[in-house]
Amino acid sequence: MLKTILSIAGKPGLYKLVSQGKNMLIVETISADKKRMPAYSADKIISLGDIAMYTHDSEVPLAEVLEAMKAKEEGKVTSINGKKASSNELKAYLQEVLPDFDEDRVYASDIKKLISWYNLLIENGISDFAAKEEEVAEAEESAE
Repeated sequence: MLKTILSIAGKPGLYKLVSQGKNMLIVETISADKKRMPAYSADKIISLGDIAMYTHDSEVPLAEVLEAMKAKEEGKVTSINGKKASSNELKAYLQEVLPDFDEDRVYASDIKKLISWYNLLIENGISDFAAKEEEVAEAEESAE
């Protein structure tokens, strides 16, 4: 599911991939307005499915972190306000969700972005973060 959710540098919010053009992607905001717009190859676009959080011995895919947040928050928005929380509060929150995260490489700004993305996804009815095994197999087949 997260493979089709995109973050575009310099643009607020998250976007859902709708279609592909010759030199661009057609994306749609995941918020209520569902506004469509082009995203060009010059824009820095990253799929949430390609993001991982640093731990002391490896990297944990974002989907697993979001699933842990969903379990902690019981499928609701976060109990912490990412914009108003201090750096120590943010790290304590992530410590509950991902106990062995690397405090030297995961910054407070990363945690704020994680919380805002999680809240945005939950508020817009996207709560199935883990990719189904069938979807992964289909994606791998189509890549070949």
